[in-house]
Amino acid sequence: MLGLRVAPRSPAERPAPRLPVAQGGAAPIARLAFPPPIRALTRVPRRSILSLRVFSLIAIVVIPVAIAAIYLLALASDQFVTEFRMTLRRADAPVEPVVLFGTDSGRSSAAAESQIVAQYIASRAIVDELDPQLDLRKMFSTPAADWWARLPLPIPIERLVYYWNGQVDPFYDTSTGTIIVRLRAFSPADSLRLAQAVVAASERLVNELSARARRDAVGRAEAEVAGAEQRLLAALDKLRGFRDQAGLIDPGKTADATAQLATRLREDLLKSNSQLATLRSFEKDDAPAVRVLKARIRSLETQQRGLAHEMTATSGPQHAPALSQTLGPYDALETERKFAEGAYQHALEALDRARDNADRQQLYIASFVPPSLPEEALYPHRWRSLGVVALLAFAVWAIGALSVRSIRDHL
Repeated sequence: MLGLRVAPRSPAERPAPRLPVAQGGAAPIARLAFPPPIRALTRVPRRSILSLRVFSLIAIVVIPVAIAAIYLLALASDQFVTEFRMTLRRADAPVEPVVLFGTDSGRSSAAAESQIVAQYIASRAIVDELDPQLDLRKMFSTPAADWWARLPLPIPIERLVYYWNGQVDPFYDTSTGTIIVRLRAFSPADSLRLAQAVVAASERLVNELSARARRDAVGRAEAEVAGAEQRLLAALDKLRGFRDQAGLIDPGKTADATAQLATRLREDLLKSNSQLATLRSFEKDDAPAVRVLKARIRSLETQQRGLAHEMTATSGPQHAPALSQTLGPYDALETERKFAEGAYQHALEALDRARDNADRQQLYIASFVPPSLPEEALYPHRWRSLGVVALLAFAVWAIGALSVRSIRDHL
């Protein structure tokens, strides 16, 4: 026989398998038509999968890395960095500050001012001050800079401040109390000019803060002197009105003099009574000497009663009040006068100290690392930036490929 090869039948031409017959000779069970699996329907040839992976790798990794390499290695302009360091000092700060509870009092004395200077360098205020001097828009939009890094013109002040924050980097080191500033420009000369202008603006700010503090201190001292003076004048006016009303310059001294006079009268009265008793031992009561002595005793008693009324009670509505009633209000007014005089003297001394401190500059900048002309461009970091771009692009492509593979495996 000739060996003939029979072509395999297609699935449509193959005979259907025999179906089992139900028991008892019943009709055969109907064949169920199951649809083909979804995975079989969505199966892609291996060659197509490889071509899609290569295309996605080129689109997501190769092309972005090539564009970044062209920009970084051929188009990106050099940027020069000038760094300077400064610190704020006080004229009255101790050389070796004392540390209490972990806080350096010498360093913390100017910490607030240092933070103000660091924030000022990154604010719009310094941009408004430096722009008329240096023309920042022209400096940052120079033709030497590439289209991506240069400042686009025209631009509002808000975008200029945003661009400025990208070119300047102020940092305040709390551990050393040092302000570190790094500035970038597209030429060494512009970078140095910019750094010197920032230093000068910071010094002006510190001088203004110091002068304002001195003015505030002198103003407060003058206000305290004015208040103490008004208090003293009011106390003196009250004391003067009381003296005019009472008819006494110093009721205390008057009371002392009256007390001394009462003491002398008491001594004279005792002496006269003793003499009267002596005369009565050898003379009659109607003797002239006895009558004269009795009259003297009556006069002394009258004077003693008058002094007693003058010191402790009123003698009648037509007379002035007693010294005991006058001395209390006078003591209160005199005490108020002494306190007001002491406060006024203290305020004058404080004003003298404030004016003495105002004559000296309390706060100043010590720039121990001044700006210098850069010689080599530090930005952009070409190879490092290119490596970052390549790493990110490859990570995005790998994540996408794994996601697609996971989706296909679950279908």
